[in-house]
Amino acid sequence: MPALGQTFGIEIVPVVDLRLGSVVRAKAGERNRYQPIVTPLSRSPDPVEVAAGLLAVAPSRHLYVADLDGIEGRGRDVASLRRLATAFPAVTLWIDAGIATRAEADAFLDQGLGRLVLGSESQADDALVRDLGDRAVLSLDFRGEDYVGPHEILATPAIWPERVIVMTLARVGMGHGPDLTRLADLHRQAPTGCRLYAAGGLRDRRDLAALAEIGVSGILVASALHDGRL
Repeated sequence: MPALGQTFGIEIVPVVDLRLGSVVRAKAGERNRYQPIVTPLSRSPDPVEVAAGLLAVAPSRHLYVADLDGIEGRGRDVASLRRLATAFPAVTLWIDAGIATRAEADAFLDQGLGRLVLGSESQADDALVRDLGDRAVLSLDFRGEDYVGPHEILATPAIWPERVIVMTLARVGMGHGPDLTRLADLHRQAPTGCRLYAAGGLRDRRDLAALAEIGVSGILVASALHDGRL
């Protein structure tokens, strides 16, 4: 089965949001309201079962995993991450677990679970983004119109790694369409060779065409896959 979005040159990256060992349904970035997912792609909210369902309908080399326990400071769900890495050895996990220090990053990288995602909302400054470079994926996080994170990360495109996610949290799970204006603006600022990935709001294949037109390389997707809109 060819990867979804191949016609438009857009990479579809399926998304798993983990909380307390289960996959939850993300909506509008309101994490306190996320509930265990109910989806036709899996019989349960078990991470491996849900990931298998997502990858069956959207084959991908990458799987984005938001470890919400780690992001929210409850301790990282290493057991679930290890299960996913073991179950899908040909897929590289992109993992946001709220890591913000070099010691945490080194410990994570030593485990060999996947590619580290540095969420701007979790960073105190730009040091870790500069230090890790292309060994990490950067997520530029936005709530509404507001960027969340150290200003120097957003204001210094020269330090961005090869892959940058533009995370529009208010659009996650809402089906309102990607934030094309913001994505186009950041694409103009991005250094040569930087690949932007949209996150939040995808409705259908028409949005993929619009993203391709402005030069976006990929998009993180959950709801549109669970709901059968792609």
